[in-house]
Amino acid sequence: MNTKLLFIQALSPIHAGTGQGVGVIDNPIAREKSTNIPFIPATTVKGVLRDACDDENDRKNIFGSARDAIELSMGAATFTDARLLLLPVRSLKGVFAWVTSPLLLKRLIRDAGEKIGDVPSVGADDCLVSSASELKLDNNKVVLEDLDLNGAPNADVDKWADWLADSLYGKESVWHDEMKKHLCIISDDNLAFLLETATEITTRIALEKDTKTVKDGALWYEEALPVETVLVSMVIAKKENVLTKLTELTKNTLQFGGNATVGRGLCQATLLGGK
Repeated sequence: MNTKLLFIQALSPIHAGTGQGVGVIDNPIAREKSTNIPFIPATTVKGVLRDACDDENDRKNIFGSARDAIELSMGAATFTDARLLLLPVRSLKGVFAWVTSPLLLKRLIRDAGEKIGDVPSVGADDCLVSSASELKLDNNKVVLEDLDLNGAPNADVDKWADWLADSLYGKESVWHDEMKKHLCIISDDNLAFLLETATEITTRIALEKDTKTVKDGALWYEEALPVETVLVSMVIAKKENVLTKLTELTKNTLQFGGNATVGRGLCQATLLGGK
């Protein structure tokens, strides 16, 4: 078996929903039951790549037969849920921060099957940043949304920033240095707070054609993962040529989740080790 990491970075807000909500938000995003961490379901990841595949033979070989096929067959690739790795959050300095936590990094190491880097411990009032960070104020504070944290340079953040920038963009990309400027690691508890307060909430309406007033009952609130969110999935294939084909499918912008006609869900996918 060959296993690769599939990074998915949001170029526009992603609404991978769960249907009707029971709280204030009518259309919430999908979240893990045990952790409340957002994710994109594996069925969505597989379906997007399947739709991007134009060759019928490759489509059947990699993704399996269609549901209405006379003879059903299993595909050669297996996909997992794309789980959150980096959450973009407003910062009082540096515009925004790519926020992660020890739990998210430990999950990534487990999925990768190798020790990518050390995972530092983070205090409840701390925010670990790189040596080139643009997030710290003059008093060494880092303010993320409503969190006022102590900014502390950490060598492990530098190593993670380098690895993530290489994986997502490559050394020649203009975005390579941006990762080190904006990456930070906060505690798992503070991440849990931001997961409730830092997602994007949009008010959606439908108008009457003639009067241009809101239709009765056609006002709802919709949640989305913000632009620059980074998620990671695992792709498991029996043969290397399957991963080669999947790499080709990620070269163009892909659309994940709902509301495609209003530009939601546009993403850049990167199969680590496949490019």
